Amino acid sequence: MIKHFRRFLLAAALIAAPAAFANEGGPHLDKAPLNLRDAESLQAGATVFANYCLSCHGALNMRYNRLQDIGLTEAQIKANLMFASDKVGDQMKVAMQAADAKSWFGATPPDLSVIARSRGADWLYTYLRTFYRDESRPTGWNNSTFDKVGMPHVLWELQGVQEAEYKVEKNAEGKEEKHLEGLKLVKPGLMTRISEDGKYDQSEFDKRVGDLVNYLVFMSEPAQTKREQIGYTVLLFLLFVLVPLTYVLKKEYWRDVH
Repeated sequence: MIKHFRRFLLAAALIAAPAAFANEGGPHLDKAPLNLRDAESLQAGATVFANYCLSCHGALNMRYNRLQDIGLTEAQIKANLMFASDKVGDQMKVAMQAADAKSWFGATPPDLSVIARSRGADWLYTYLRTFYRDESRPTGWNNSTFDKVGMPHVLWELQGVQEAEYKVEKNAEGKEEKHLEGLKLVKPGLMTRISEDGKYDQSEFDKRVGDLVNYLVFMSEPAQTKREQIGYTVLLFLLFVLVPLTYVLKKEYWRDVH
């Protein structure tokens, strides 16, 4: 029995090891500021999604009327967020034709319904803020989180233009190689502020990206908040109703025995 258990532990360690090394070798991810109970943040994120994402990406698992769950009225949804549909019960379909998208970007942009569950909120938050100019790419943009990405920087007017900063190092063969060391904002965007020390402040843009990621997390599972609320209600019922009743029943049952 012990021999078989040791084999099981060894197999589990071999399976987990590659995943651990992969995580260590990936890009540094910034923590996404998530709060699914912040209706204002979710509404701002939905606005960014409708204005900047829906032109290329769809979200077929999401319907416009589910936006009422984050505090928007049907009239607000129709007036501000519906650009590719007329019915509030329709799916959030992409405005661009799939054939055109493949021709322009080399591949059809993926559906974003569950992208937050696929990639993770921290990855999305970092990715959306790490685009930089790269004239060698077809779109003129690259990304330090997703190298050689086919997607252009659709939020560049808000963030501004970043350029890559490289560090030159010699490899094992003595040849010089360039390694991406960081990004530098060289042209301010609409959401760039100048701090007191004269440096560019991107906190407003970071917050807006955080709102977008917050909405993407909500969209991947719209019922998550309600499900958690039901779970808390059930736990409170068990703790304050069922447990006392069980205790009283136990005392009544054992009264004659004692």
